[in-house]
Amino acid sequence: MSKLLVRPTPPDADGQIHRITPQSAGWTYVGFEVFTLEPGQQLSRDTGQVEVCLVLVSGKARIRADRHDFGEVGERMSPFEGNPSSVYVPPGMRWSVVAQTPVELAVCAAPAKGGLPPRLIAPSECTEETRGKGTNTRYVRNILPDTSPHAESLLVVEVITPGGHWSSYPPHKHDENDPPRETYLEETYYHRLKRGSGFAVQRVYTDDRSLDETMAVSDRDVVLVPKGYHPVGAPHGFDLYYLNVMAGPVKLWKFTMAPEHAWLTF
Repeated sequence: MSKLLVRPTPPDADGQIHRITPQSAGWTYVGFEVFTLEPGQQLSRDTGQVEVCLVLVSGKARIRADRHDFGEVGERMSPFEGNPSSVYVPPGMRWSVVAQTPVELAVCAAPAKGGLPPRLIAPSECTEETRGKGTNTRYVRNILPDTSPHAESLLVVEVITPGGHWSSYPPHKHDENDPPRETYLEETYYHRLKRGSGFAVQRVYTDDRSLDETMAVSDRDVVLVPKGYHPVGAPHGFDLYYLNVMAGPVKLWKFTMAPEHAWLTF
């Protein structure tokens, strides 16, 4: 199996099914975890030297960050049902989550210096956009885009790709830190399939093909993108959701298109 494809594990005592650290991924910036919680189950962690974005992929939960009580958060029971509820927590704080329903929680992390306040990012604050056309159409929900002033390093977005469509396409890369032409951003993809079965396809490759991996992605798999182009295909009949986390030395998303695809509409 590709080293870039990370399968979920059975939930541990905390409900954790994914734990990706910079050390395990072999990079510097992005950390990513997923927890599945039962009603009444509690989870708490210290942020330490990273900022985190708690994304309720599904379910409702009470969320706190130190003395900041955000109350019951969450409006959807499936990632395909609308915009997410999320909470930003800066370094040096302890956050806690108490599940009110079955909860799928993603914890997105990146290094930060601190200074920004914890904050609820309500579904109504997630800007939405449609990218591409024809079978390249997909729907983007911006949680922490690069234009957001509410995070130091993190970029977090969700994407819905209808069955039969391509996403993160035409192929593009962001592995050279040469702003404003291109910025270096590590990236994780957390995939969910609406039917809970079937597969999607993701390819990660470089111009010189020193990296060239094509992966059949199942529900709840994570794909690591350390460099290169990284298009995604959703087969007919299988709508695809993915949660993207990006971070690098500059909080700016500037990419380069694959030369042979640059004539297409992004």
